[in-house]
Amino acid sequence: MPDYTVTMEAAWLVRDVKTLDDAIGIAISEAGKRLNPSAKYVEVEEGFLTCPYCEETLSSAIVVADTALVGLVLEMKVFRAESAEHAERIAKSVIGKALRDVPLKLVEVQEQ
Repeated sequence: MPDYTVTMEAAWLVRDVKTLDDAIGIAISEAGKRLNPSAKYVEVEEGFLTCPYCEETLSSAIVVADTALVGLVLEMKVFRAESAEHAERIAKSVIGKALRDVPLKLVEVQEQ
């Protein structure tokens, strides 16, 4: 049975923040703390968007009225799954339990 890497996007809300860098740092830290006890094989990074016109990468975070919405990328390694769909279900279950109130979207599943 092969190993898989499941990549998901998450939308994280940070309140009472002044700068974009602080918002990104807080979001990554809070997500890591909530994932750490139950999901040992999850990496948390800042998400990026691609500009449709110039194709440059843009930050997926925005601060308005001291409240930030930060896009995060979560990568989880799933070992010995039966199929890509099985790996996807495992990742959604583990990450979803740790981040109950955070919207998640599957990006891709890669076989290792």
